[in-house]
Amino acid sequence: MICNLQFAICNWGTNPLNSSFNLRRKLLVACCSLLSAFCSTLFAQKVLIPMDLKQTDHLKAYGIAYWVLTKNIEVDWLLNYQGGSFMIDGFDIVKSECRIRGVWFEELSGAQASQVYAEIQSEDNNMDAIRLEKAPKIAVYVRPNSLPWDDAVMLAMEYAEIPYDRVWDDEVLQDKLLQYDWIHLHHEDFTGQYGKFYFSFSHAPWYIEQQVMYEKKAKELGFRKVSELKRAVAEKIKEYIAAGGFMFAMCSATDTYDIALAAQNTDICDIMYDGDAADHDAQKKLDYAQCLAFENFTLEKNPLRYEYSDIDIPPSDIALALLNPESDYFTLFEFSAKYDPVPTMLTQNHANIIRGFLGQTTNFKKSLMKKTLTVLAEKEGTEEVRYLHGNFGRGTFTFYGGHDPEDYRHEVGDPPTDLRLHKNSPGYRLILNNILFPAAKKKQQKT
Repeated sequence: MICNLQFAICNWGTNPLNSSFNLRRKLLVACCSLLSAFCSTLFAQKVLIPMDLKQTDHLKAYGIAYWVLTKNIEVDWLLNYQGGSFMIDGFDIVKSECRIRGVWFEELSGAQASQVYAEIQSEDNNMDAIRLEKAPKIAVYVRPNSLPWDDAVMLAMEYAEIPYDRVWDDEVLQDKLLQYDWIHLHHEDFTGQYGKFYFSFSHAPWYIEQQVMYEKKAKELGFRKVSELKRAVAEKIKEYIAAGGFMFAMCSATDTYDIALAAQNTDICDIMYDGDAADHDAQKKLDYAQCLAFENFTLEKNPLRYEYSDIDIPPSDIALALLNPESDYFTLFEFSAKYDPVPTMLTQNHANIIRGFLGQTTNFKKSLMKKTLTVLAEKEGTEEVRYLHGNFGRGTFTFYGGHDPEDYRHEVGDPPTDLRLHKNSPGYRLILNNILFPAAKKKQQKT
């Protein structure tokens, strides 16, 4: 009916007997163009990738969204609609790739898609559509001999078929991070204490090899100690964030990162880590103003204890002994999709209560967090924050506690997690939300 009306109006506009013929003709040609565009939109097919319980493989669905962006096809991320679904133009290559990767999708007519968008835009619903425009270029800060299954983020990207580059100290100090939109910090110890594994693993071949490799790299790059090199790397990453980069970290790469920044004027490493004793006044010399996320924390001075500070809650040694995986859960916060799109993107999921998992740093103590941060997930009724987000300069950082969302007590030497058995993991979905986050239009990333 609309297209018939368009035809009639265009014919009327060409009648020279009508007054003001030329003006009307121009106006009606414009009307015809608008109606033509409307008709095209109305009957254009769309592919909807639902992210609720219908989805057969949530993790590979993120890979589809990323792959589509690499083909210069835009994606609409439908926040809070069926678990944070994706809407894509109905190209045959998109449907074919979904079938190949085992990702559930639905074909919608233009009219059906319009109804979905109308529902999302309604002020009565806590939903919004965020346009993803360009596939972000991704880097992982990880030592050269690390295997993909050592880290949940690399594991997730390998499974979802999302490409990434590895970078190490050389690339960071040479400002090569500026080539990337997003960086993940592997489970690094930025304090230079080798994960504080000395008590348990100092005689293990892998520990000795790692220490030799780190010390060799520090000397090669002109640093006396590994701790000094790691602090310089932390500073470079901070500059990267300030310039507009996106940084994501898990486990010990969260609190040790801030501790290294705070300890720039003191030595917090004991003799087994850097060849000399730690500064007795190290605690007093910490500069919390340099930190991104934490303040007023107290260092763990025992070099043989598997803990860095009181940021981690509960402490690693206590958590291993007391926590029960059957009763350990954390809860995602709900945000306003229309007014707080950034935290909403980062918390998209098909579940809002998620099974916990341990790490060297498992949770963050809320009272030690800077007040400017946004809490994304916590263990209700406690001081335990699992997931947080903050801004620094023109960029952002997100910290996620724990080591592997599907391996409750991941220990050194454990076999890799097989994500084919966990393709609908809510815990892993939080990682992949972060990978797509930089693809959103800049104006929609304001908090």
